[in-house]
Amino acid sequence: MEWLGGLLTDHSALQTVVVLSLICSVGLALGKIRVGGISLGIAFVFFIGILAGHIGLSVNAQMLEYAETFGLVVFVYMLGLHVGPNFFSSLRHEGMELNLWSFGVIALGTVMALVLAKTTSVNLPDMVGVLCGATTNTPALGAAQQALSHLGMPSGSAALATAVTYPLGVLGVILAMMLIRKFFVKPEDLELRTEGGENQTYVGQFVVVNPALADKSVAEISQMSHMKFIISRIWRGKQVLVPQADTLLRLYDNVLVVTTKDDIGAMEILFGEKTETDWNGEKIDWNHIDAKVESRTLVLSRKVLNGKRLGQLQLRHIYGVNVSRITRGDIKLLATDDLRLQYGDRLTVVGEPKSLDNVEKFLGNAVQTLSEPNLAAIFLGLIMGLALGTIPVSLPGMESPVRLGIAGGPIVMGIIVGSLGPRLHFISYTTRSASLMLRKLGLSLYLACLGLEAGGGFFQTVMRPEGLLWIGLGAALTIVPVLLIGLVALHTRRYDYGTICGILCGSMANPMALGYANDTTKGDSSSIAYASVYPLGMFVRVIIAQMLIMFFV
Repeated sequence: MEWLGGLLTDHSALQTVVVLSLICSVGLALGKIRVGGISLGIAFVFFIGILAGHIGLSVNAQMLEYAETFGLVVFVYMLGLHVGPNFFSSLRHEGMELNLWSFGVIALGTVMALVLAKTTSVNLPDMVGVLCGATTNTPALGAAQQALSHLGMPSGSAALATAVTYPLGVLGVILAMMLIRKFFVKPEDLELRTEGGENQTYVGQFVVVNPALADKSVAEISQMSHMKFIISRIWRGKQVLVPQADTLLRLYDNVLVVTTKDDIGAMEILFGEKTETDWNGEKIDWNHIDAKVESRTLVLSRKVLNGKRLGQLQLRHIYGVNVSRITRGDIKLLATDDLRLQYGDRLTVVGEPKSLDNVEKFLGNAVQTLSEPNLAAIFLGLIMGLALGTIPVSLPGMESPVRLGIAGGPIVMGIIVGSLGPRLHFISYTTRSASLMLRKLGLSLYLACLGLEAGGGFFQTVMRPEGLLWIGLGAALTIVPVLLIGLVALHTRRYDYGTICGILCGSMANPMALGYANDTTKGDSSSIAYASVYPLGMFVRVIIAQMLIMFFV
């Protein structure tokens, strides 16, 4: 049995893979166990890593650093790539407001740290280390250490304070979210409310009774209104029409309109009457509604069309069909002419069967070509993200430059590639299953390494008097700001619970807590909110760590 013991104890590349795989598998399995209706999910890997380090398991330091860095970089880049297509839309609508909530968490934690440094026996450099650990922000610790070094002061105790409070910084955010959900969240708070929701479209049937629309063309009506909508079908008696830009509407025509949920009332005013028929169910067989008109979902798989605006393709004019909506990942978008198409988009096209056959050839619809993720683009994105993270940014009054680091650079680059890649005809398409797997793999590796690294001397440090004090203060700096700001945000009823979780996780630079939030909430609202506030929040925390040392020590 010596060979079996060697797999766990003899430092090598093989032993590193075995130990980390063991930690991940056990943590992921136990993370599914629900206690009181609550499970920790992927975050449990972190605590299994601490336990493994405590019982004496270890791996080569360089191998551990590599695995930890690789896991974190893959996770944050794929997260940015995943939310990128919808990121700037969300940022324009409510991104600034999301960041203001994030700044509230940051400001409250910073003020608490200054007050505690004045009222307890912990000096300010150590308190900054406690704050960095409580907010799981190692780049901020690095900035603080540089500032201390510039002042000729030791930074070892600050780093130790970060190491001791880091584990509870992970657990504290999760605990605060659990408390909010257990005692304050109502069932309606779990439903998606934000622009980042999965379905941004609404299908309604309206009757043209507005005399101002009589004998007006579809193009004229569109120009008359500031709302965006698509008329996919017109029922005129027993006749069904696929409307073109020059198709004239008549009184008492029934029109099937695709619009946004916010414009339903405006559509009723425009056309005059809304029917009670529900066209938004999941099980509607669109091809049995009309005998001569068919609806198909076609996949954009021709690379030359990547980044083109829908209006440039002139599908209505050339092929006589209407594109009613576009599904990108799990998000349904209104098919407006100015919408920029991306490789892998699924277009819902309405028209006659022969016309649809021609459009299918034009768009490609080669589903099999999309079954493999574009790995070359992923690795290229990682390189660009890491390069972006190393760029020094000098700010007035700051002795040391600020960098986005290995976490900030890749997530920003992922957002840029996911959102703006099609404009540069850069194929960044990744299947949903591949994206989810890479995110889970990266986060599991990162948590396993982080736990294993902290577990070796964790309990010994905790039992020291200053260690216990640091942990108590760190718990307060983690839980109190998250809990208070989370409850205030929830009380406004402006956001769903998933979005609030994303704000809190992003403001605390806590991808581990985000993993828990994603496992316990609907849709991608947590990830979108996290990506909206994380880059700026992390940047601000790095600056604050240096400012606390330079102006208050």
